[in-house]
Parts: sequence; structure tokens; C-alpha cells
Amino acid sequence: MNTLNLEIQSLTHKHLGALVELDQACFGGLWTLDAYQRELESPNSVLLGSTSSLASNELSGMGCFWSILDEAHITILAVHPRYQNQGLGQAVLFSLLKAAHEHGLERATLEVRPSNVGAINLYQKFGFKTAGRRRRYYKDNDEDALILWLGDIQAPQFTLTLNTWLDTIKRRLNKSGWNLTFLN
Repeated sequence: MNTLNLEIQSLTHKHLGALVELDQACFGGLWTLDAYQRELESPNSVLLGSTSSLASNELSGMGCFWSILDEAHITILAVHPRYQNQGLGQAVLFSLLKAAHEHGLERATLEVRPSNVGAINLYQKFGFKTAGRRRRYYKDNDEDALILWLGDIQAPQFTLTLNTWLDTIKRRLNKSGWNLTFLN
């Protein structure tokens, strides 16, 4: 099997078109070009993306969090449908949590649709726990949102947890033909 490089990097304005395309493929246009531009310009946002050696101008995945006080509020996590179930979601989520740790944040939170079982399973693999529910959060169908939390990101054992996750993710990606690389 040929191995493709999967590169995870901080995104810049040169990725705007690819961000909108990925958003359209995953969410049908949840965020606009202007919204992604604001995220890129905000000092409180971390926006990461994954590209491959096969199509470096295309994003296979993305994730974003807002740094709010001591919390990483994960606002978006997406993997292009063509690349789902290959471990890319794990790689992007890992990268967000690693960045949150490096930024000195204490915990991470996010909202997820109760019907999105795949995403919930992914978050639970990374230790997220359900902390509550936001009624009628999603405006497209008035579905509730589960509020998930992960704490202790600055605890000494979290570095060990990150290393364990990284080994697991690399093995999973290798099974799907990917070699993980982090770019600055």
C-alpha cells in the first residue's frame, strides 16, 4: 500500500477558499468566507487544517477553537466525506487539544448534536464527558446540543495522555495509508 502524507498545520488566508469548500461539503455552508476570515484574524482563534501530499491545495479536515479565559471552546471540527472513517478526525481533534495544552488552557468544551453518534464516539475516545444540554440549539431543525467537557488539560498526566493518543492515532492512520506530519 502506498502511504500518503497527512499534514496538519495552522491555516492562513491562502486557505480561505479551501475552508469554504470543506465547510460546504460537510455542513452545507455553515460558515461564510467572511466568518473564516474573522477566525483567521482573531488572536483568540486557533484554526488548523489537514492536507495531503495528494492534493495540498485541498483541505481534508479542519478544526477551530476559541480561547476564552482558560478554556478552548471547539467551534468546528470537520473531515471531508471522502476521507471520513480513516482516522483524520482523531488527528484533527488531537491537534486542537495539543494546541490548547500548549496555549496553557485548562479545559476544552464543545456542542454536538445528539444525533451525531460518530462525533460523540470520537469525543468520548478523547475523554469528553456530557455536562449538559442546550435546548433547540441548532437552528436548521431545532435539535438540542449536548455540551461536552474535557478538563485537566494542564495536569501533568495530560502530556502522557497526549503521547498515548498520538501513538494510537498514528497506528490508525497508517492502517488507512496515511503518515502524519505536523507543520508550523
